[in-house]
Amino acid sequence: MALKLRHDELMRFDLRPSGRGWMDTKPEFRKGTYCFSGVPKHVEYLDQPNPREWQPYDDDWKLPENWEETIIRGFEERLSRFRSFKLFMDICVRCGACADKCHYFIGSGDPKNMPVLRAELIRSVYRKRFTAAGKLLGRLVGARDLDEAVLREWFYYFYQCTECRRCSVYCPYGIDTAEITMMGRELLNMVGLNINWIIEPASNCFRTGNHLGIQPHTFKDNIDFAVDEIESITGIRVNPTINRKGAEVLFIIPSADIFADPHIFTFYGYLMLFHEIGLDYTFSSYASEGGNFGLFFSHEMVKRLNAKIYAEAKRLGVKYIIGGECGHMWRVMHQYMDTMNGPAETKGDPVSSITGTRFDHARSTKMVHICEFTSDLIHNEKLNLDPSRNDAYRVTFHDSCNPARAMGMLEEPRIVIKSSCDNFFEMPENTIREHTFCCGSGAGLGTDENLEMRMRGGLPRANAVRHVHDRHGVNMLACICAIDKATLPALMDYWIGGVEVCGVHELLGNALVMNGEKERTTNLRGEELAVKEESNA
Repeated sequence: MALKLRHDELMRFDLRPSGRGWMDTKPEFRKGTYCFSGVPKHVEYLDQPNPREWQPYDDDWKLPENWEETIIRGFEERLSRFRSFKLFMDICVRCGACADKCHYFIGSGDPKNMPVLRAELIRSVYRKRFTAAGKLLGRLVGARDLDEAVLREWFYYFYQCTECRRCSVYCPYGIDTAEITMMGRELLNMVGLNINWIIEPASNCFRTGNHLGIQPHTFKDNIDFAVDEIESITGIRVNPTINRKGAEVLFIIPSADIFADPHIFTFYGYLMLFHEIGLDYTFSSYASEGGNFGLFFSHEMVKRLNAKIYAEAKRLGVKYIIGGECGHMWRVMHQYMDTMNGPAETKGDPVSSITGTRFDHARSTKMVHICEFTSDLIHNEKLNLDPSRNDAYRVTFHDSCNPARAMGMLEEPRIVIKSSCDNFFEMPENTIREHTFCCGSGAGLGTDENLEMRMRGGLPRANAVRHVHDRHGVNMLACICAIDKATLPALMDYWIGGVEVCGVHELLGNALVMNGEKERTTNLRGEELAVKEESNA
């Protein structure tokens, strides 16, 4: 789906105060700025409330009769259940330190996309219902009643937050606005206000094991396709297994890795790496998805989806799990796993059989990130890499929000990249690592009907890439998230042009010199390798 707006049109907005109070300014459901509602069959499959046909632009959202009571009860339950939520409702002083840190505010100019004001949408109802000052003084203390207009406002803006948590880095009180967004979405979901690009992937994951709805036989066929392609490039036939009991490692990927472009080239890299080091691993067709779309609308759904992985690890009798290049998989694992599902039951601890390294930080979750695993191999000199095979690429790295900010995965992917290519350039310091800008499409917002907001939200990241593109000739943006690989190509094409997107393990696969391989003439994309110039010396 192409965006018809020109760059100058997309960036044209008025930042002057409107003269109206924020409570009196209502959202406009304009094409390109919102996501379509959840399809009833998917809502029903997940046993979620109020499945029906409706769209955000409808006058009648077909809410249940007791919708207000339902939301207030849910509000009260979450205030008592989540101490952080209660604190976040009370401690904000509206200093505005977060205001210009949000990519959606930068790209849209909409004041309600400032994290402080987005959170105020729900705080205002909290004050009215749960504080004495709000009950007595109302608007004078920023309190307001919950009505359908407020509900529409919640839906519009809580689904314009990608839960990237950049705002939390700058908040002097440590308020995590992503958690407030999660609570807001949970309350909306209680009355059937959800979006399809979250509901459908979660439904697919329960039905087929992955977000894309790939059936087990198709999962196997796609792996076989990758095996054939690797053989044509390297002359080596790798031999991955599926549902094999007793393997050392269960390998979990985002399902896009075996289905989509450019994800598939990252998948080739995984298989080549594991073959080269002789890793004893298996896939699961039951738990063929590492990502967790439950994170975007319900803590309960997070728990249910996460449990599948560990049930399968226990059934197959593996020692530990390696997870592929995925974003929200890792936030779930490292911030929620122990609380929601408890320590994992596997037959061993996460210890690399290749290097002997014990990944102590994963002792409870029993799950190691592929970049941790690979960087450890590089550190212990277990791989033969020829970085010149990536000389056609001038590479920069996008720190994906959840691995970077949620789990501190900062150096490991850079180790892999720098070992795999000779031309690496960092984007400006205030746009990477903990300060990284979001792709603009996270938290279930990477859908075509929301394309304008995606391009607006991705503008800060695009500007940072443009900086290294113009200064250093960067033509490849590497990342470690399936959502990034899916949505960043459109962002690069729209704002810059001439910059492709890849996974970190695609670069590794290009550089990996395998024992017994034929002479490589192409990279994993089938592009001719650059010819090394002979020295005259």
